[in-house]
Amino acid sequence: MILLKHKLLLTVLLATLLFAINANCQTDEIQVYGGDIANPGEVSLTLHNNFTPAGSSTPSYNGAVIANRSLNGVPEFAYGLNSWCELGLYLPVYTLTANHRLYSESGKLRALFVIPDADKKDFFYGVNFEYSSNARRWDQSKYSGEIRPIIGWRNKQMTFVINPILDSSFDGLSRLDFAPCIRLSYDLSELWTIALEQYSDFGPLNHPYNISNQQQSFFLVLDRNAKTGFEVGIGHGLNQATDKWVIKFIVNSTLISHSSH
Repeated sequence: MILLKHKLLLTVLLATLLFAINANCQTDEIQVYGGDIANPGEVSLTLHNNFTPAGSSTPSYNGAVIANRSLNGVPEFAYGLNSWCELGLYLPVYTLTANHRLYSESGKLRALFVIPDADKKDFFYGVNFEYSSNARRWDQSKYSGEIRPIIGWRNKQMTFVINPILDSSFDGLSRLDFAPCIRLSYDLSELWTIALEQYSDFGPLNHPYNISNQQQSFFLVLDRNAKTGFEVGIGHGLNQATDKWVIKFIVNSTLISHSSH
């Protein structure tokens, strides 16, 4: 019975992928991945939203969406396949621009692999794979992917995680874009966590951006850890290549728990 449910879910995800290829999509997610995944058989929903009150007022290329005063978001559905794998579906992606234009695109698929019981180990690791198909206003490459390694350490109250992300437009290994992110968190209690996150984009491996064009930002983040929890953060860009201020708000909840199976 469980195997049948897994096969049914995989069929739905593959069908959605075929739809996404024809519909184009853009996902705007600001998050450092840790080692925690949904329990086997669980289905969760995460609502990603971020607003840029002070950002770039000129497009990064001809036809690109302007970041300044735009709201970006996407629901993310996740399914715990087993103790070391979680499948994710982002659908639908949406953006509300400063001139009140609403764009709603399709989605993205991901597969996250971690060491079993990663959320309980002092040292944990994993890797996340993503695939998306992009509208011209979001990315100059129609198809793109992401490889996101996850390496982390924790003690009783502090956790340090690094995601040395490699983005790809499927145009060669040397053109992989290096965009790492880092998170250092401190548990104030079982319910509340405060964290500092850093996001970078150094450009392609074969031709890194010069310092003035590298994206660099820091976020101060507060998490509420509960069955229905949230994460709120405010980010500040360190140079003109990065949006000056960004606010992110993430809400997550378990829709179907493994205990209900």
